[in-house]
Amino acid sequence: MKNAARIIATIAVLIAASFTATTLRAEPVHGIAMHGKPALPANFSHLPYADPDAPKGGIFRKSVVGSFDSLNPFIIKGRAAVDLRTYVFESLLARNRSEPFSLYGLIAEKVDMPDDRTSITFFLNKKARFSDNTPILADDIVFSFETLREKGRPNHRSYYSKVKKVEVIDDHTIKFHLDGADRELPLILGLMPVLSKKFFSKNDFDKTTLKPIIASGPYIIGKVKPGESISYKKNPDYWGKDLPVNKGLWNFDEVRFEYFRDNQSSLEAFKKNLIDIRFESSPSIWTTAYNNLSSGKSELVREIVPHKLPKPTFALVFNTRREVFADRRVRKALIEVFDFEWANANLYHGLFNRTQGYYSRSELSAYGRPAGKLEKQMLADAGASLEPQFINGSFKNPVSDATGRDRKQLRKAVMQLKAAGWKFKNRVLTNVKTGKPLVFEIIVQTRNQEKIALHYQRSLRQIGVKMSIRQIDSAQFQKRRQTYDYDMIPNTWYNSLSPGNEQNFYWGSNGRTQEGTRNYMGVADPAIDKMITTLVAAKTREQLVAAARNIDRLLTSGYYVVPLYNASGQWMARWSHIKYPKTISSFGFQPQTAWYEKP
Repeated sequence: MKNAARIIATIAVLIAASFTATTLRAEPVHGIAMHGKPALPANFSHLPYADPDAPKGGIFRKSVVGSFDSLNPFIIKGRAAVDLRTYVFESLLARNRSEPFSLYGLIAEKVDMPDDRTSITFFLNKKARFSDNTPILADDIVFSFETLREKGRPNHRSYYSKVKKVEVIDDHTIKFHLDGADRELPLILGLMPVLSKKFFSKNDFDKTTLKPIIASGPYIIGKVKPGESISYKKNPDYWGKDLPVNKGLWNFDEVRFEYFRDNQSSLEAFKKNLIDIRFESSPSIWTTAYNNLSSGKSELVREIVPHKLPKPTFALVFNTRREVFADRRVRKALIEVFDFEWANANLYHGLFNRTQGYYSRSELSAYGRPAGKLEKQMLADAGASLEPQFINGSFKNPVSDATGRDRKQLRKAVMQLKAAGWKFKNRVLTNVKTGKPLVFEIIVQTRNQEKIALHYQRSLRQIGVKMSIRQIDSAQFQKRRQTYDYDMIPNTWYNSLSPGNEQNFYWGSNGRTQEGTRNYMGVADPAIDKMITTLVAAKTREQLVAAARNIDRLLTSGYYVVPLYNASGQWMARWSHIKYPKTISSFGFQPQTAWYEKP
């Protein structure tokens, strides 16, 4: 009987172990999703927003305001040419931009990720090649991982430092061992840019360069004029052109970027049909500058392209590393002074909506939404203490009478500043303890930014606050922004429907002292750090949404920025010889889906 019992017990253990292994692991699959299963089946033919019958050929001409001095987009040094990552470099997996966050086979044709996400294994496509016809092997993946972890941008260093071990199984199979705590990390590894070990064995990775880099994408670097223009030429031998994730994409023979010193010269080039497409941000230009334009057989098409993403967070950013903005009460009062209603009516033709938080007009936004049970529990676990208006969903940005001199609003700001230790002295707002006036500088790089700064300057002057404005070129602006050398700057953050580890790059406490992050306000809040950890560990969509809304609440309650405005969609002007599919991705217009049609 005892032997029989032992046998039964042994069988039970083996069955349990087999069941556990089965539930934690799966056979290699064609795609993975952040939550649930990917929407596209294994036999999908093309992405939903791509036209597999799109014509090939022609040149796509785009404009950029600014300059560049490097062809390496993966390091802090220098200013890299635009869209190298999009056209020239590839990752292990490709994103479907009609889903919040799902990835499908590219360099890795299949992937194996257990349910507990303690590892991810990539099975490389044996046809994958760099543009010099060198095969992409597991050694290249290891090299990419280690190089980006040690020498790449802060976000790469932060993400990849979480990997416990890398195991090369064979030339075409590589496994990353993880701790499972960061459930987004396997997908981040899927988006890791793949570098050529052969190329960088002869070229320094951590130095700026204007030498074309060998990569595996659909385009190779063509003609380069530093600071003036760059072209990407279609690689006729591109290895991945027949993959489902590429069908209907990359239709132009050449993509050319022309650089301009300012927005006005860029606009004039577009109006002369020297540029094919333009995304507009200025309501006055959008309303008046595109009327009755034509060029040869091409006609101008002006349209608002909808998308499902959170609206961009465009704001004037307080640098809380500076003494003048260290006090939350001061920041709150200065937000009160900004008259959005006057600016929208008089500067922007009433075309904008006020930015409300950091995930505006999406399910991730806390605006107008009372915190539910799950959200309240997450806040308690993070040790967060918020005022009732941020919990019950009643918080709103100040609303003025649109006169540009709303005395009620200005008086409220003065009273808040008085409570924070500031009073009028010779018509100047002065700190009671130090005797210093409330003075700061905003740096801008475009006329549109200067326009909104001038409006804010006039409003601040009414309460005895002096804000000076300095306009600098794009290279200086980029350098000062990376090193946090400013009092205030305009900035825009873009969020997806599946925020994750990049939130730490945006708002994590490390960014207060570590240069090169996007934590431009210098926030260092342990509750936000814990909420970001909760976000990336979310096992369900419900948990992710709850954590994102709490991040929204915590950031909004800190009064780190003066929220500005956003539009209802992408304001896009194009010449009629540029076409794109009728089906639009959740991200809006995707340039890689467009094609040239002879007028």
